[in-house]
Amino acid sequence: MENRGRDRDRGDRDSRNDGFVEKLVKLNRTAKVVKGGRRFSFSALTVVGDRAGNVGFGFGKAKDVSEAIRKSIDKAKRAMVRLPVKNGTLPHDLVGEYKASKVIMKPACPGSGIIAGGAVRAVMEAGGVTDVLAKSVGARTPNNVVRAVFAGIENMMDAKVVAKNRGKTIKDMWG
Repeated sequence: MENRGRDRDRGDRDSRNDGFVEKLVKLNRTAKVVKGGRRFSFSALTVVGDRAGNVGFGFGKAKDVSEAIRKSIDKAKRAMVRLPVKNGTLPHDLVGEYKASKVIMKPACPGSGIIAGGAVRAVMEAGGVTDVLAKSVGARTPNNVVRAVFAGIENMMDAKVVAKNRGKTIKDMWG
């Protein structure tokens, strides 16, 4: 059967053996017209994760592509959040919203894979999620979609708090 680009390299890099996976989500070039011609500037949106539940995103701007990517990776490493992964998927349904972007994320059965668009896929792969269903609704700007995913992660319920509120132990709830 023909491979339709599912397994192609999506810009992941293991940086300097520190265990982080870096994914370039969006690279943008802008031009400013000046007297002598055009001045180009670059902006990069990257997602960094350790594939074990820690993930972060960063946005960097510079006159050079490599400098913009480096800046965004540094910001992503400083803004890491914990993504709880249970058996390779999310513990419960999530909805993240940022401005006009809305991302719906649902846990999936083992073997389903990451069924998601580009920006959401990058976040889930970097965070170590192997099975998830996701849908972007509304504006699909990569910057806003990534921010919506992280807004959903921020609103994720903590297992200890939920167990305490229900009067159960974590072992009773999670099996």
